[in-house]
Amino acid sequence: MIYLDSFRFPDEEAEAGYCMGVKRRCYTSFYPFRILTRHQFERIDCESVTILYGGNGSGKSTALHVIAQKLALSRESAFNMTSFYEDYVGMCSAELRVPVPRESCIITSDDVFDYMLRIRDLNEGIDSRREEMFEEYIEAKRSGFQLRSMDDFEELKRVNRARKRTQSRYVREELGMNVRTYSNGESAFRYFTNKIGENALYLLDEPENSLSPARQMELAQFIEDSARFMGCQFVISTHSPFLLALRGAKIYDLDSDPVDVRRWTQLENVRAYYDFFRRHEQAFERTYDD
Repeated sequence: MIYLDSFRFPDEEAEAGYCMGVKRRCYTSFYPFRILTRHQFERIDCESVTILYGGNGSGKSTALHVIAQKLALSRESAFNMTSFYEDYVGMCSAELRVPVPRESCIITSDDVFDYMLRIRDLNEGIDSRREEMFEEYIEAKRSGFQLRSMDDFEELKRVNRARKRTQSRYVREELGMNVRTYSNGESAFRYFTNKIGENALYLLDEPENSLSPARQMELAQFIEDSARFMGCQFVISTHSPFLLALRGAKIYDLDSDPVDVRRWTQLENVRAYYDFFRRHEQAFERTYDD
């Protein structure tokens, strides 16, 4: 499914005219102006999966955030907005094939990190409470508590439960298990699969962060299936070879000048991996022989 058909950024002439108009204010940075025009990146024509590839500072995340802001997509984490951001977004234009569903959103690596930190903080709170529960258990087991009024009824039940159970069972039933039952990589992967639903546009900013190669391949398969069968469209910024290899993806190489559409096997980052493993091919063969 395609919701966003194309997106246009200000060209160099439009940027120059704007920056000249505010030059007298002595600003040292006009971000996000002058980022994408360095390599003449002015337009994206989207497919069901569109990828923005490039190294650090190439502008791929900037482009993704600008698109999200222009389309008013929901987001969780804050991002770098300068005094010029809204003016820049106002100079952009989007062509929609159909209206963007309300469930559409941008998901950043900060969102995933924040999610894992919240889980950790919650579990630390639970762990702290667990220590208190152990103390309560010992106290209740040793207690000579007796019922004196109906106000003491709940306390009596707690004491009786403690007397009848082992320490570990008492704490487990009173407190519950920790929220964290998965590794960081598994939690990150589940964040994406829980966040991405049906029939919506999703912008993913470097989703490979926190994911092992195996999890990246699982995410790639999940994205392919969501695009093919669940009515989803994706615009992704990444330099992960596992995501760059997504079937049918249209890839914009922001490291080229001017920006151009390329096959994933032509990209410098992927070629570096390929050349590295070819140089060490015999080492892998010896490993299999062993």
